[in-house]
Amino acid sequence: MILGRSSNISDGWAELQWRLGKDLHARKSQTVVFDIRGCLLRSHSFFPYFMLVAFEGGSIFRAFFLLLSCPILFLLDYNLQMRVMIFITFCGLRKKDMDNVSRAVLPKFYLENINLHAYEVLESAGSKVVFTTVPRVMVEGFLKEYLRVDSVIGTELHTNGKYFTGLLSSSGLLVKHRALKEYFGEKRPDIGVGTSNIHDHLFISLCKEAYVVNRSEENKTTTIMPRERYPKALVFHDGRLAFLPTPAATLSMFMWLPIGIFLALFRLFVGICLPYNLSILLGVGSGVHIRVKGTAPMKSQTGKGVLYVCTHRTLLDPVFLSTSLKKPLTAVTYSLSKMSEIMAPIRTVRLSRDRRRDGETMQRLLSEGDLVVCPEGTTCREPYLLRFSSLFAELADEIVPVAMNTNVTMFYGTTASGFKCLDPVFFLMNPRPSYTVHILGKVPREMTCAGGKTGHDVANYLQRQLAAALGFECTSLTRRDKYLMLAGNEGVVNDKR
Repeated sequence: MILGRSSNISDGWAELQWRLGKDLHARKSQTVVFDIRGCLLRSHSFFPYFMLVAFEGGSIFRAFFLLLSCPILFLLDYNLQMRVMIFITFCGLRKKDMDNVSRAVLPKFYLENINLHAYEVLESAGSKVVFTTVPRVMVEGFLKEYLRVDSVIGTELHTNGKYFTGLLSSSGLLVKHRALKEYFGEKRPDIGVGTSNIHDHLFISLCKEAYVVNRSEENKTTTIMPRERYPKALVFHDGRLAFLPTPAATLSMFMWLPIGIFLALFRLFVGICLPYNLSILLGVGSGVHIRVKGTAPMKSQTGKGVLYVCTHRTLLDPVFLSTSLKKPLTAVTYSLSKMSEIMAPIRTVRLSRDRRRDGETMQRLLSEGDLVVCPEGTTCREPYLLRFSSLFAELADEIVPVAMNTNVTMFYGTTASGFKCLDPVFFLMNPRPSYTVHILGKVPREMTCAGGKTGHDVANYLQRQLAAALGFECTSLTRRDKYLMLAGNEGVVNDKR
């Protein structure tokens, strides 16, 4: 909740609730200034976001050193805390890696932690300016792309060539009230939003109206921004961590790692080497949760194999489908590392991206047996389905859609910019990874190309059917869109990975 004071500073700080419904519609001509830390975000500490940069942009060793600094951080004042976290996180970090984390990793965690009431105040104003002691490179991309902030003034970091040194620029940590005076000069911004500490009082006292975030309500469900209120849909994001790495959560992760690595290797061995019934028994016993809905279709009457069309959540989709059906399948993929091909317990065939050649390959494979295809062409973590390729629809009349979904609590089993050969390992390192396999009925003949439909009609029909089964939303985004956004390339995997 946002609490405010009178525009007359001499009246003191009044704890008056800003009645959002009455006041916000008339503020489009006004300027609001605020800080992302402690105001826009519900969590007061910025440690988790430094940890995300350290882990995803740096390495697990950098993240471990940052965790080890926690006891020291608790003894320091805020300015020294920031300097220590900045040094550990940024010393020797490539600017390119920081850009990738800022673009592909941090926005998800920022959006999940936005204070809804503070966002409503921000959105009500026509001009938005952020002043923050947090390094500008950590927040500017998100604030401008997702929240349409006009200017971000934050702490500047010292760099040497392509690397950060871990030191601050000559201006030091940003002092917000001084930066505001320098930015606006004699002009006073209309609205200031801050916290109840003395530094923020100095900051927002320079505004015509000042409002204070009520910290006692920051964890209430009414302050959580629902997904449908996101200013921009979050379809793609990258990084391995599936949780907000607070000090306690990060400590739990490091304590779990030795167990998780052993469990992942054990689960891989079980899935690759043992018969279906035994692998399911031991997999479930080790914590893997598999939920299967629907039944396997009848054998094809044409003598050709059945084409299973799956949504794509991880590289293990065909493996879990094969295990659920308890029969071998062949999977086709556009890009798969050599390591992943060697580790796969089922037959995998790489496509060439040449439509004619790929069509011939899939026709041959269907004549040999059942085939699995993921027409999205890449994975998506969020409740969205990417555009379906129509190639599969032109090759088979007996099509079985399969709605696949996963849930993890610690590590994501997909990556756009990391080592894809480790995707299955990270997924299986989770304490209780889960897979839902929902086998829908065969597509009616009249809805296939044999019934007079075009390949695009069939692809769009199946996308809608699978989205409805999962409660997801259809999009027209493609593999190329994902990789251009997250990795700055078109998604071609290097065989060495």
